[in-house]
Amino acid sequence: MNYTNFADQSSGIGALGVNLQALIIQLITFLIVLWVLKKWAFKPILKVLSDRRKLIESGVNLGNEMKKKEQELEEERKKILHEAQANADKLISDSKDEAKDIISKSEDDAKNRATSILEDANKQIDENTKRSKKKLEKELYGLISEATEAIIGEKIDETKDAKIIDNVLKGQSA
Repeated sequence: MNYTNFADQSSGIGALGVNLQALIIQLITFLIVLWVLKKWAFKPILKVLSDRRKLIESGVNLGNEMKKKEQELEEERKKILHEAQANADKLISDSKDEAKDIISKSEDDAKNRATSILEDANKQIDENTKRSKKKLEKELYGLISEATEAIIGEKIDETKDAKIIDNVLKGQSA
């Protein structure tokens, strides 16, 4: 069969202006190019695309894992922060309680010292008062003795003089 005749025909493929022989040669060339591309080009390209898809998928998976890890770390950070805040609150509360105890103890110590100082001052005042009374009493005895001597005109011995003065003073006190 002559393929060139088909191109000359006015009906069928020839009517469309297609050369059958050229079509067959182009088909064979296309199949050879397809086979060559499939054997040496498509496989490496598909392998690169497959590797790239795997890399992208691993990147997406890694991103998801990182997000999950980030959430876990954020939760742990919040937990640690909450624990630290609770510890700080407890420490502040304990410090306030300790400060109150120290202030209370200091106030008690100050009251005790003030009481002790007052007691010591009262004792000292009592001692000074007793000394002053004794001193005044001696001066009073001396004055009375001198007054008695001036009135009577003679000196009485000291024991008799002291006895008379005691009797007079006790009589006035009663």
